[in-house]
Amino acid sequence: MGASTSSEPRVPAEQQEAENVAASTGALPILQKAFSKFANSETNAIPLENLQQCFGFAREGRSYYAENAKDSFPVLLDHLGSSLVDHFFISGKGGINWVEFVKGYNKCCARVSASTLLNKFIRVFIDVTRKADVPVNLEFESEDADCKANGYLLPNHVFLLLSVCWAMSWDGRNLKGKGNVSVPDLSHLVLSAVTACVEDKDGFDVWNCDISSLEVQLPAGKFVTWVMSTVPCLPDCLTLYFHARLKMLVTEGDELASSDSSSVEEISSTAACDYILTQGRAWTISITQRSVVNEEISRAFMSSGAGMNDNLIYRSSTHGRGLNRFWSRVEGYHGPLLILVAASSGNDHEGNSAIKKFVIGAQTNEGLENKDIFYGTTGCLYSLNPVFHVFPPTGKEKNFVYSHLHPTGRAYQSHPKPVGVAFGGTPGNERIYIDEDFSKVTIRHHAVDKTYQSGSLLPDQGFLPTEALISEVEVWGLGGKAAKEVQDSYKKREDLFTEQRRKVDLKTFSNWEDSPEKMMMDMVSDPNAARREDR
Repeated sequence: MGASTSSEPRVPAEQQEAENVAASTGALPILQKAFSKFANSETNAIPLENLQQCFGFAREGRSYYAENAKDSFPVLLDHLGSSLVDHFFISGKGGINWVEFVKGYNKCCARVSASTLLNKFIRVFIDVTRKADVPVNLEFESEDADCKANGYLLPNHVFLLLSVCWAMSWDGRNLKGKGNVSVPDLSHLVLSAVTACVEDKDGFDVWNCDISSLEVQLPAGKFVTWVMSTVPCLPDCLTLYFHARLKMLVTEGDELASSDSSSVEEISSTAACDYILTQGRAWTISITQRSVVNEEISRAFMSSGAGMNDNLIYRSSTHGRGLNRFWSRVEGYHGPLLILVAASSGNDHEGNSAIKKFVIGAQTNEGLENKDIFYGTTGCLYSLNPVFHVFPPTGKEKNFVYSHLHPTGRAYQSHPKPVGVAFGGTPGNERIYIDEDFSKVTIRHHAVDKTYQSGSLLPDQGFLPTEALISEVEVWGLGGKAAKEVQDSYKKREDLFTEQRRKVDLKTFSNWEDSPEKMMMDMVSDPNAARREDR
């Protein structure tokens, strides 16, 4: 008996393998639609220039701006599309056929380690800088995926790399906007890389530093280590951008030019400049780890800041200072919170300014409770300005959050517990402590804290506690619409109970002889008078 035959042609092994990898990422249907839509019917391939235009950042009516790279940044983005296509796709005579199209997608978006994806992005960045005539002292010895980069980066090159990442992250979420693209302030992230990679820091003052004028060298190996330890989700911008552009091929009009004619929604650093949590700081927090909380930050701040007001729960300059005002805004919110403090320390006298302004923050995955002990299950501490650092939990202790108001009974306590908000450490010896009036914040050395990882929240922080004057406090809700709806229903219920307590039954006090006012007046007039006690 002979083997059974099938009328359908056998799929080549190379094609089958590429399609299986794409199917594992869930992108095979999008790839099929995109290819069938834009492939040339005669050559059965996508023309190279069309794919470059798809992945290109340039669009009509759009301008690009970066404070520390006014001339270089737009040129880099102009060459981004061609570099992506050259790096990930192999073109034949008639263009890019189906197999190479799928394999190119897999090279960028298949499941790989974060270090491998970072290497791929650095290769693209090197190619972009060469085409833009921006000299960068980086190179790879071979084309192997695990080959390490050699050379070094200057601080302004780090800023360019981060700016391209930010632009790709934002564009992956805003394909149909209008206006210009302006990179937010990322100096805190650049200084984080500089302080982590440069050993000789003589004469380098992070409190008063212009990153565009720094000439220190950041070795490529140390820079990669810094990315993986501080912002490991940074290279995800490549897959986000790649996938979003392919999705655009399917959802946009018949001609690529029609999509290019629509410019992108304006997003600039000025959109959130009034808040402590600027777009640059929000994006930095969002790339520190993969979580629902960080995705909520990206959703609110990467889409032109449209969702910022919905996420803002408390702001001291708007809602009033002090623990009571703070508590009236955060009570009932049972979702992740991001609490930020802007403060200044030092003295300013005789014209010699020594005031140092900084921003720190804490993230908790649960709402706040009125307790005289520490509580919580997880969280992170952040140093956001002037240098960015993240301090995740150590797993040794669980003193994540402390939020204590005055006891309701006002009973005497021989050893009263501190009244305020704190993170890490122990009661009376907290790593971060915000006082009851929200006027001062105290920051202690990490040696007192075993809950969060060690490290300085402030540059050049010593062993002694640092007290600083608070200029602003913000609380951002990161639990989405569900957490906000639960809080709104909680507040409505509390308002109803409060209104009911205020209502007085006048029938109870209709008789003057039985009224409390009559009793109080009698006591004041003759407090020693004998009175009959009714039993």
